[in-house]
This record gives sequence, structure tokens and C-alpha cells, in this order.
Amino acid sequence: MSQPVPPSWKDLGKSSSDLLLKDYPIQGTSLEVKTLTPSNVTFKVAGAKDATSNVIAGDIEGKYVDFKNGLTFTQAWTTTNILRTQLELENQIAKGLKLDLATTLNPAKAQKSAILTAIYKQPSLHSRATVDLFKGPTFTADAVVGRDGFLVGAEASYDVLSGAITRYAGAVGFSAPEYAITLHGLGNLSTFAASYYHKVSKDVEAGAKAVYDTKSTTGGVSLEVGAKTYLDNAAFVKAKINNAGILCLGYTQALRPGVKASFGLGLDTSRLNDPTAGQAAHKVGASFTFNS
Repeated sequence: MSQPVPPSWKDLGKSSSDLLLKDYPIQGTSLEVKTLTPSNVTFKVAGAKDATSNVIAGDIEGKYVDFKNGLTFTQAWTTTNILRTQLELENQIAKGLKLDLATTLNPAKAQKSAILTAIYKQPSLHSRATVDLFKGPTFTADAVVGRDGFLVGAEASYDVLSGAITRYAGAVGFSAPEYAITLHGLGNLSTFAASYYHKVSKDVEAGAKAVYDTKSTTGGVSLEVGAKTYLDNAAFVKAKINNAGILCLGYTQALRPGVKASFGLGLDTSRLNDPTAGQAAHKVGASFTFNS
């Protein structure tokens, strides 16, 4: 039986993370407009207003994709005057190999970065090696192997100048069509996380995540649980709550093909009767996306 390509290291537990983190626009208001030309050039303009600071941040991005030669070129310019450039080459040197060069430049502060990444994917294997050319340089590698739904992954970073391993982590999990379970040991195995995702039915999804930090001064385990329900083919609602009493609600509606609106509400349930709580405890926001 042929084995599928497992998820990448950063995507282990993604189903649970997406359920608990996405579609809750409670930090402010955001807008994204994306258009695609017949010559495979995509333009995207995005902006967000932070509800706390009232600062508006945004960026404009252009992306060109050459499907025949496996080449993708992306250029972006942000409102903080940062220039981002990314060049990707996939399945040209070897099947399953992707090379990625991502650079940033801040001309005003003379700050720059360059990260070179090689990703290699085959059945039962998903590996990645990254070199931060200007910081360290630092070499980071991760790999995930999978068979019959079982997943094992690890990550480590090595500082070339100091000759020392600066970070390491590991994970195990199991993934099935209806559910997924993942256990992480992060931060040099000082923080442990367990998450699960369950597709209860075609219209209902549920998930939870527990985190235990051995270095935390407060002790205890942080717990968050959430659910998602489709109202129809064009709308769904989400809800989550954690052990600190923070309740978040989200509603997403597809207004028409390519047009989506999301609304979010965050409530500190321990301060519902506190007249001085205000915006610091309770948050509301919205997100609008246009694709054509």
C-alpha cells in the first residue's frame, strides 16, 4: 500500500490549530483584496487596524507563478517600509525537492535578512533544512516520517559560530480522516502540548489543546476547547473557551463567490459584570476578503 506524504513539521496538529485560531477576527478590522491576471500574476493588498492601538498596517504584494518551470516569484512592500522578496523553485532539480529563498530589507534602518530553505517530500517523508544567512548563521532542520497514520517528527537548530545546538523539539501523532491526535515537546522539551481534532459529522467539528510549561511560575495546564458548525454551504459559526474564562465567538459568511466576511467577539467571562472592563477585557472585530 502506497504511503502518502506526511504533513510538514509546522503543520503537525494543524487541524486543531486552525479550528482554535482561525476565523476569530477579534483584534480589530482587516481587509484583503486579491486579484489574478490571465498571465498568472496575483496582486494582493491587505490592511488591518489594531483595535487597541488604532494603528493601521498593510502591505501590497505581487506574485508570479510559472507552472511549467516550477518557479514562483513574490515581491511585497509593507507600510513599515520593509521589502520582502521570495523565490521558489519546485520539482526542477529533483522530484519532490523545493528550494526557497526569502529575503527582507528595511532601507531606512539598513536591516536585512535572508533565509534559504530546502524542502524534500516523498511518500512517508517530509523534511526541511533552513539556513539563516545573516543571523548566526543558524542551521535548522526538521523531518516528519509517517506510516499508516502514525507520525513522528523532530526539529533542531544549530548555531554555526558557537558550535552548539540552540533549540530542539519533538512530536508524535496519529492522523485519520475523521480525527487527529498530536503530542508536542517544544522549547528544548520544556513545554509540552497535546491537541486533538474530531470531525464529528459533515457539519460539526470539535477540538482542544492543552499546554504545560515546566518553566511557568504559575504552574498548571492551559486548556482550550472549541467547535465549529456549518449553518449551510455558505456560512459557519465557531466558538472556543479556555480555562482563563476567555470566550471567543466567530461567524463567517460567504456573501458571493470570492467575497467573504467574518465577525468575531471575545469576552472575558470573569469580568462580564465589571463596568470598568471595557475594551481591555472584551474585544470585537471584523475581516473582509475579496478574491477574483
